[in-house]
Amino acid sequence: MSPVNPFDDAATARVVVDDSGTLREWNEGARLLLGHLAGEVVGSPAADLLDGRHDGPPTTENGRWHGTLALRHRDGHTVSVWVLAHHRTAADGAPGSWLAVAPPAPAAAPQDDPLIRAALTQSPCAVMVFDDRLLLRGVNDAMARLLGLPRDRLHGLRATDINSRPQNMELERLLRRVLATGRRQDLRSHLKAEGEERAHAWVALMAPLTDADGLVRGVCVSAHDFTEQHLARERLQLVNEASVRVGSTLDVNRTAEELADVCVPALADFVSVDLLDPRDTGGEPATVVEPPVGLRRTAHRTHLPDHSAGSAHSSTCPPAAAETGRLDFYPAGSPQAECLLSGRAIVAAEAHGDLERWMGWDPARLRQVREHGVHSVMSVPLQARGTTLGVAVFIRFRRLHPFTHDDVLLAEEVSARAAVCIDNARRYSREREATLTLQRSLLPRWLPPTAAVQAASRYLPAARSGVGGDWFDVIPLSGMRVAMVVGDVVGHGIAASATMGRLRTAVRTLADIDLTPEELLTHLDDLVVRLSEESGDDRAGEVGATCLYAVYDPVSRHCAMARAGHPAPVLVPPDGPARQVELPSGPPLGVGGLPFESAELELSEGSVLALYTDGLVESRDRDPDAGLALLREALAAPGDSLDAACDRVLHSLLPAGSAGDDVALLLARTRGLPTGQVATWDIPADPSLVAPVRKQVLDQLAVWGLADASFTVELVVSELVTNAIRYGSPPIRLRLIHDATTLICEVSDSSHTAPHLRRARTWDEGGRGLLLVAQLTQRWGSRHTTEGKTIWAELGLVEEE
Repeated sequence: MSPVNPFDDAATARVVVDDSGTLREWNEGARLLLGHLAGEVVGSPAADLLDGRHDGPPTTENGRWHGTLALRHRDGHTVSVWVLAHHRTAADGAPGSWLAVAPPAPAAAPQDDPLIRAALTQSPCAVMVFDDRLLLRGVNDAMARLLGLPRDRLHGLRATDINSRPQNMELERLLRRVLATGRRQDLRSHLKAEGEERAHAWVALMAPLTDADGLVRGVCVSAHDFTEQHLARERLQLVNEASVRVGSTLDVNRTAEELADVCVPALADFVSVDLLDPRDTGGEPATVVEPPVGLRRTAHRTHLPDHSAGSAHSSTCPPAAAETGRLDFYPAGSPQAECLLSGRAIVAAEAHGDLERWMGWDPARLRQVREHGVHSVMSVPLQARGTTLGVAVFIRFRRLHPFTHDDVLLAEEVSARAAVCIDNARRYSREREATLTLQRSLLPRWLPPTAAVQAASRYLPAARSGVGGDWFDVIPLSGMRVAMVVGDVVGHGIAASATMGRLRTAVRTLADIDLTPEELLTHLDDLVVRLSEESGDDRAGEVGATCLYAVYDPVSRHCAMARAGHPAPVLVPPDGPARQVELPSGPPLGVGGLPFESAELELSEGSVLALYTDGLVESRDRDPDAGLALLREALAAPGDSLDAACDRVLHSLLPAGSAGDDVALLLARTRGLPTGQVATWDIPADPSLVAPVRKQVLDQLAVWGLADASFTVELVVSELVTNAIRYGSPPIRLRLIHDATTLICEVSDSSHTAPHLRRARTWDEGGRGLLLVAQLTQRWGSRHTTEGKTIWAELGLVEEE
């Protein structure tokens, strides 16, 4: 028999034995070693080749075995062979098999190989060298230690002969690429080397080895342990992920959930976030924490089990000891209380013997720790801006190793970032609640019933940017008229709500003196300018607002309106499509010095007027014109009530139920006063004709069935008509208007001099008329008109049952 080349692939004996112990494959190297042909042994028990009794290769942690076996040669003599065997799992779930290899005897390997010398010279770390047939030509001592095999037994083996792990198969694929292309390749993997307690991160650098002519003759593989760099990169990635994912909203519960989500399973197998209960400290975090500490469970996350992991504790997950929202009290000595008292992270590990001592305060939790294999617990205080907010607890039960010092630093870094976000969310929630309370107190609690319109409204605070300064109002005016207003203060927060309250009060005051819409906006503009000046010189203190003001008269059925930078209203006639009212825009309030224009239109009875703020139709995801089209469509749909119409509008334009900006919506359905409820007389400027006027008034009251009010109405008419004749200028006109609950008496003349109450002295013969009118009526007043002025008085009518 000719000498065997130790680096010939056929020189290595390779056999495959299935899990039942039957030989399935037999190569030429096995024939050269034991003399048996493949057809003679394939299908027979592998134990028949053993000379003597052997226990067989036992299953190790890596599924590999190596050692010396005594085998029977075909001619009957015994051959002592060093064998390396490793178990291979079938991909399709079929039974597995063992690959057993026997490389040539070490003595046959050449002692002076130029490729080996080149590899040892060029690589300072664990090195192995493959020739152009992917057979091992040699390894250095460092690589032999990593492989856990004798250095002199590896000659002539392939990478897949050493182990059947996916990394070995990938390594062999990349070796072929290096041989084919002559370019370097890298392989990164995370695995546990022989004799190590935990897996490390490795990078295998594959470089071509060339001869003097530049031809690739082999590949040098050097393995580097970059576990520290890998862990540092993972820690940095976790911190970066926490900075991106934690604090995406200004919601305390959501922020706590994001902290738990980021850390499971990257840092721990279970994370809980418990916050100090603010109700025990007046809504503010406690400055001093004393046991027992009350903590409310805000969020927790568990790493779902991986049944294929092979861990002893992979089949179950420890349930949370506290449900979300539950308040528990932790005594002194508990990890939660101790870390809050000390202000630093505390780690308890089973290996150190302190886990049961730390958990001994709660037998139920200690029982869970034992049942589910919890071996390491870390409690980290959540602190921000000098205040303690709560504690984050990190638990490991699937990972085999306890928390390290680097894990503690990482948990503290992530928790510190999360604590700032939680504190931001807490402060925002507190300010938002205060702003909402202020906003609700400043907005009308109910809309007053009027004879002019039937009204319904909705207010929806912003979901993300904070409560703003949107407002609406319905203001009864004299002569059965009604004023409707919608406004929007620039900005959000308490300052915007407070400004809104001041502007709403100013509008009510200006409306009470019956200013026209353009005049009212002019005065309101002056007020906003003054508010800006009072707020300071910095631009952050500037005040701005938009406003729409409309006055509707049910007698004439005319509506006058003006706007200051506000969206024009939408009108829905009873017999036509919804349309936006053409109305001069006007500058926003606070610009100062620019005029406002009003427009007047006649409204049919039953028309619906929609006043709204821009948050209803404008959004980041929708063009304002598209929002306006949706509004018109929603208003045009048939509906039984204005409340149903309001809900339909909000559902159509804000399907998610929340808005990026505040939304105020006011719907008003107009009513017309029948001509039979209005009586008008032209009064000559002759005091002697006052008596006939009173008689006509009494007759009209009788027609209306209001004879019970005759006495009071006669006195009021007599006084107002007499004053107009005596102090006013013709033409003089008397008008009576009534509905089911109110009777209004109006006297108009062309004089612009308004009357006022005065207290008459004992010896005065007059001066008591207006005082008498004020005592007999619900309210009275005067308003200026283009022709002069009108004095009016309202009387309440008691409906007959």
